[in-house]
Amino acid sequence: MVFKVDAGGVETVLYAFGDETKNGYQPNGGLVRDAAGNLYGTTFRGGPYQNGTVYKVNPSGNETLLHSFTGGADGGYPPAGLVMDAAGNLYGTAGFVVFKLVP
Repeated sequence: MVFKVDAGGVETVLYAFGDETKNGYQPNGGLVRDAAGNLYGTTFRGGPYQNGTVYKVNPSGNETLLHSFTGGADGGYPPAGLVMDAAGNLYGTAGFVVFKLVP
């Protein structure tokens, strides 16, 4: 799940992964945040091809699937989180592949 904890220690769930074939499962690695407050991360498994995903969760808790790894040339099973550059491009690894994603 993706959650936030406020300054008073109160936890709020923003998004809970449920359907592994739709949006992935086993989220791993850290999250990166853009200037609008959107959070970006990876799941190690799941998605339409069952090889992991890249997702976005907006501040309201709505999740968007950005990429589902096929296990082919785009790699699969991303083992860590993402890095974001100044232009908002996302970078990560998936198997033996280093990828760039423009959200």
